[in-house]
Amino acid sequence: MLLALESSCDETAAAICNADGELLASAIASQIEIHRPFGGVVPEVASRNHILHVKPLVEQVLAEAGLKLVDMQAFAATTGPGLVSSLLIGTSMAKALSVAENKPFLAMNHMEGHLLSPFMAGNGPPRACVALIVSGGHTMLLHMQGVGEYRLLGKTRDDAAGEAFDKIAKMIGLPYPGGPEIDKLAAQGRPDAYSFPRSFLDGQSLEFSFSGLKTAVLYELPKLDLTQPQVLADVCASVQEAILEVLVEKLVLATKQCGEKLVAVSGGVSCNRGLRAKLSARCEKEGLTLLLARPELCTDNAGMIAYAAMQRFQLGQTSPLEADVDPNLSLVV
Repeated sequence: MLLALESSCDETAAAICNADGELLASAIASQIEIHRPFGGVVPEVASRNHILHVKPLVEQVLAEAGLKLVDMQAFAATTGPGLVSSLLIGTSMAKALSVAENKPFLAMNHMEGHLLSPFMAGNGPPRACVALIVSGGHTMLLHMQGVGEYRLLGKTRDDAAGEAFDKIAKMIGLPYPGGPEIDKLAAQGRPDAYSFPRSFLDGQSLEFSFSGLKTAVLYELPKLDLTQPQVLADVCASVQEAILEVLVEKLVLATKQCGEKLVAVSGGVSCNRGLRAKLSARCEKEGLTLLLARPELCTDNAGMIAYAAMQRFQLGQTSPLEADVDPNLSLVV
């Protein structure tokens, strides 16, 4: 049994995983409503709320699993990337539990949790694939051979896809977090209503860029009457199409360059219904096998951290208690 904590941004989470990679309990304390009035995450507010929630969440998952701290063989926590003041809360708690129970500690990379999450819920074990991690802070393509064997194929040069969704949503007056709001309205709009740019779509590049899209939308807004519901829906559909087309095309191109037939997609943006539909259709057309993380495992959660930590633990890997948090922790050295 392994207990993991996640506090990299504004979600406090705890989870317990067994040796088979099965989640025995998982709980999250969301701070969306707390940060919504600010239009984004306020680091100091986030860390203070992590302090309030982390101990009750540990108690909650232990109770749900019918276990005690003494039953744990190891403790893990996200040590990066993320907000330093938030990372410190979960990491300090996991280290304290490790010391108190005299059990190993594992310092985990948040992005590795996302990367391995599609292999949960009976889809494992983690194996060779091309992986797309697409979230609020990251957009990257990786070639994975196995746990810990990752090669970066391409990443965003500026805004991440989720960041672009949220920033554009704010520009057009949608509430935070904006990504799900755009997804909802896009279903009622025309994806070809406006011609927004698709950066790096030509050629063999696996890099991403979404800042140009954001600028294009900004210049288009003065010409539009967003009080008209159909106009707003058309903007959302056109923005979403521009982002999703790049994500899907780059992913397919990566599989051809790497010679892989399995693709794994994760991260908060992979909850997007339009992306899921487009990925499913394109992968079927290309003869690719698609693994999508379950929606509840796409956004920040401790279940994916527990699963990733268990994979590492079973390989005999642990971390020193001196391991520090790193807001810029890289998944690929």
